[in-house]
Amino acid sequence: MKEYDYLIVGAGLFGSVFAHEAKKKGKKCLIIDKRNHIAGNVYTETIEGINVHKYGAHIFHTSNKEIWDYVNSFVEFNRFTNSPIANYKGKLYNLPFNMNTFHQLWGVITPEEAMAKIEEQRSEYAHITEPKNLEEQALVLGGKDIYEKLIKGYTEKQWGRPATEIPSFIIRRLPFRFTYDNNYFKDIYQGIPIGGYTKLVEKLVEGVEIRLNINYFENKEELDALAEKVVYTGKIDEFFNFEFGELDYRSLHFENEIIDTPNYQGNAVINYTDKDVPYTRIIEHKHFEFGTQEKTYVTKEYPHEFSKDNESYYPINDDKNQEIFEKYQAKSAQYNNVIFGGRLAEYKYYDMHQVIEKALETVAKEL
Repeated sequence: MKEYDYLIVGAGLFGSVFAHEAKKKGKKCLIIDKRNHIAGNVYTETIEGINVHKYGAHIFHTSNKEIWDYVNSFVEFNRFTNSPIANYKGKLYNLPFNMNTFHQLWGVITPEEAMAKIEEQRSEYAHITEPKNLEEQALVLGGKDIYEKLIKGYTEKQWGRPATEIPSFIIRRLPFRFTYDNNYFKDIYQGIPIGGYTKLVEKLVEGVEIRLNINYFENKEELDALAEKVVYTGKIDEFFNFEFGELDYRSLHFENEIIDTPNYQGNAVINYTDKDVPYTRIIEHKHFEFGTQEKTYVTKEYPHEFSKDNESYYPINDDKNQEIFEKYQAKSAQYNNVIFGGRLAEYKYYDMHQVIEKALETVAKEL
């Protein structure tokens, strides 16, 4: 008998939910993480009394009542509604694209007027029957004004290349809403854990042994020998020593600043859609929890190419990468004593509720 039933590599949401549920079933788990903290990319740190989202903004949203009830059984969630604003050359536009946005763009007031204006703008590109890239796709779907002011610059910064070099499938549709509703998500449930996401993960891993600052690959044999099975939530290509090649990601870096003012920008998230502004958005963390602190904490978010020295944030699910991933996926199926799960192990962009749902499904199959 080994010391642990499960060695869980990664203290993010997938690993933490798995550990919590396995512990309930009487299983002994050990969680390791290469970082010096739990909670993965949803980690929040309290600075100046503000719960700071250290790896970018995270807003919990779901229409799955079971998942909503599950997270609320650990911590109480507030009523935060994600209503980002776009700043293009100093002018502000509401997001997602709704009647407020159309009024700001064109002065239209009724849905009928907005639809007519969008149709007029789209008709200029009716000759493009098979869009070859993101630029053509966006113009066909929404016309020039929406594309140039609200899509082009932001998307080019996000992907690090001209829109004419980004595949058209990245924008399959543009979600137009013909109501004056700035709620970004359509999900029934939405909010932020009161006290931050770290508090949620602390509750999940209560009573589970955790070792931080541990690099799994530096001690793999020794660590594997501790447990009957491994739950691996890291990068799948790294697990197989990049045998079929490295998977591509986009990464981010953050510039943080404490500002001696109670309110810097009046909104949690403002996107900067002008390509001449180097960052994609500014996050003012206190607004996620309706903070009234004397100071504020803001983060500028800069997307860039991934390298081994920074974090893997967004998988690039194009044909080339999908082909490589499928080779790793096929090989992973041969490992009966390793469970692969989560955003990096499945090379898939997941929202938080989806990660939790996948973890619960995985535990249900396993136990």
